Amino acid sequence: MAIKNTSRILVTGGTGFVGAYIIKELVRKGFRVRAIHRTNNLPFFIPASILEQVEWVQGNVLDIISLQDAMEGVDGVIHAAAKVSFVKSERQSMYSTNIHGTANMVNTSLELGIRKFIYISSVAAIGRSKNGELVNEGDQWAEFKPATHYAASKYHAEMEVWRAMAEGLDAVIINPSTVLGFGDWNMTSCAIFKSVYNEFPWYTNGINGFVDVEDIARSSVLLLESDISSERFLVSSDNWSFHRLFNAIADGFSKKHPWREATPFLGGLAWRLEKLKSWFTGRPSVLTRETAKIANSSTRFDNSKILHHLPGFQFTPIQESISRICHSYMKNKHHA
Repeated sequence: MAIKNTSRILVTGGTGFVGAYIIKELVRKGFRVRAIHRTNNLPFFIPASILEQVEWVQGNVLDIISLQDAMEGVDGVIHAAAKVSFVKSERQSMYSTNIHGTANMVNTSLELGIRKFIYISSVAAIGRSKNGELVNEGDQWAEFKPATHYAASKYHAEMEVWRAMAEGLDAVIINPSTVLGFGDWNMTSCAIFKSVYNEFPWYTNGINGFVDVEDIARSSVLLLESDISSERFLVSSDNWSFHRLFNAIADGFSKKHPWREATPFLGGLAWRLEKLKSWFTGRPSVLTRETAKIANSSTRFDNSKILHHLPGFQFTPIQESISRICHSYMKNKHHA
């Protein structure tokens, strides 16, 4: 069911990276936006003039009462809240937030008669190709070694959305690839920019899909406004090697290209050393067994379905995105 831009939309994960840009796009298009937040820390990378137009409400996807209150009088929901972690100690809370939290969201949406539900999932929920073939929406999840616990949590969360669709929820699933954008570069995939800026010497020749965070926001809102239902869409712009990506970011910052190849063997040594280091420092390691596997795997994603269903939508070329994002980080050095 199409949603008009006079409607009230609830966004979960609105203080997070992707959710914040979705809010920005909704406000830009004239929607009335309500967003759930658990802290008072609003995203610094979104203009205050945008955030001031949002009705912020306290809530938690694991608290059904707060969700019922937050969804009162709402026409559509964009569920972007999720926990992303590759650290063993956070695994249980990640599964709980991503699976049970999504189940609570769709159940409450069914109960309250929400007209349209957009779920921000991940390409991780589709799985990765073993042999380098193009991955598309028709591929089936299969457990295999490169799969991460995060991927499993998003797959099972999607099952809750598909179940709700069978029960009558008008919903669409979006599967973004690795997200690039200006944000807090100490967190999420934004940390790639920090590593390159600091001239981290290592690179891999693994291949992955990458997408501009603003493209995720635009496609999410376009699908919200459309009559499209009970579908899933890969949202990925270009398939690049990590080596090419790092070099492009280094050029954007006028920094040195990474010069040491982290082969699977060296990657295995590196994550073990990082784990040892984290024991001594008490700080979680960014490099883990799971992230090392991803960096050395090769997966390409097919974006033709969403381009067919949204004829007016085009992806931003990754080179163009990187240039803009690097400029934003350089311009806002106090956040870098």
